[in-house]
Amino acid sequence: MKRTPLFAVLLWFVALAVGCANLTAAGKPSPTLDRIQKRGSVIVGTAANMPPLNMMTKKGVPAGLDIDLAQYIASAMGVQLQLVTKDFPDLLPALEAGQVDMIISGMTITPERNLKVAFAGPYHVTGKAFLTKNKALAKAKDLAALDSGTFTFAALAGSTSETLIKGSMPKATFIPVKNYDEAVALVLSNKADALISDYHACLLALVRNPKKGLVTLITPFTYEPLGIALPAGDVQLLNWTTNFINTMAASGELTNLKLKWLEKTDWINELP
Repeated sequence: MKRTPLFAVLLWFVALAVGCANLTAAGKPSPTLDRIQKRGSVIVGTAANMPPLNMMTKKGVPAGLDIDLAQYIASAMGVQLQLVTKDFPDLLPALEAGQVDMIISGMTITPERNLKVAFAGPYHVTGKAFLTKNKALAKAKDLAALDSGTFTFAALAGSTSETLIKGSMPKATFIPVKNYDEAVALVLSNKADALISDYHACLLALVRNPKKGLVTLITPFTYEPLGIALPAGDVQLLNWTTNFINTMAASGELTNLKLKWLEKTDWINELP
């Protein structure tokens, strides 16, 4: 990983933060940071099946924007990165059970999730889009036009896409999937009228499946702020991670990561 002068400044800042990371605003030890330092590693939960944010390469190596961000965090803490992959719906329960220290997995900050865990961020803002073979569907101007029993939509189980379908298109049939590849296959085989997901995932599916009649509605229907999920009640860890993201953004390193994974496409050849 190439380290720029700006990154050196970033490391200086977070090293300073780590020096006082064992105390919360109330003067109590930070249980998570203390555990991370004693263990010598930070355990990050991710689905590893949501490209370009997180995925497994054909060599079985985790990659993506989220994975790079997790590595930056581990380096700044002076510890090793330990990734734990789980199905998306299982990530929050794992965090609440203390099986992971944090979640970096394209997780939208929502009021419902925030009642259970803390969030730092957002580190990226995205929105929902439709991937379909139905050109008329792709031109829909609002969700009301899609609330029909004639439509079948696929989305990642436990995601905000599922919430969107059930809340705004209750008449439509919903098919939960474990990953985007499964959903794209349903659309290609005409078993689902559309995949509803982050629009970066829709664009990736278009690139990977040329000349198969796929189209996407690029304009996102929703505002989706992606955050790092943290254990509830750990004030210092939340403060550390928030300052880390802010400094990444101010230094330009976060922009570089987004350009690498969201604008460039050379990494696509590494996918299975």
